[in-house]
Amino acid sequence: MNGGEIKKSVKATFFTGLFVTFPLVLSALAVKWLFSFLDGILGGILNRYVDNAYPGLGLIVSVCLVYLVGVLATTVFGRQIIMRVEALIHKVPVMKSIYSTFKQLGDAFSPQNKAAFKEFVIVEYPRAGMHAFGFLTKECVVRDADGMEACYNTVYIPTNNLYLGDVRLFKREDVMFTGLGIEEGIKILLSAGIAAPNVIHESRNGKSPVIEDVNVYVSENT
Repeated sequence: MNGGEIKKSVKATFFTGLFVTFPLVLSALAVKWLFSFLDGILGGILNRYVDNAYPGLGLIVSVCLVYLVGVLATTVFGRQIIMRVEALIHKVPVMKSIYSTFKQLGDAFSPQNKAAFKEFVIVEYPRAGMHAFGFLTKECVVRDADGMEACYNTVYIPTNNLYLGDVRLFKREDVMFTGLGIEEGIKILLSAGIAAPNVIHESRNGKSPVIEDVNVYVSENT
């Protein structure tokens, strides 16, 4: 092995280590930031009443409170309380708009909400020849002035992660049902498409499609 090959091998090994280390470091930093953020929500308040400051105490209390709210929200009495609190929030002009926006976003992913995203689909958007992932939110019927009806699917197409997007109407035959779950769809969008399967077979009935791995397919046929 000459000097050029050694240099090339060292360079390739270094970049391999870099690409392996990079996501690990970012993940560690993200976890550290998330821990500090969640712990700081109640940590500062608790430290005033607790003699010894324990790292993570605010995080544990926050998780417990969120769980208790979840338990409360699944009961009739709890829902009544939440409705009263929401009614008070809606009386505050600025808070009303902010809360309503985040409430709708949360409801879209809530397992308790039957009006949540129904299917993870593919549509031709924003122009012919281009396609985008989206979430089927509703099916509706459009009736024209002559009484003719046409069935449309309402699709939410995220354009900025999951928080901002466009709502478009598509005829059912123009929507490709992937059969992938909503959680899988979210993972695909948050990973910039990296988590998408290599092959997605269209599933008109909404059942899980057969997902093939191109690499395995190629290796089996070579």
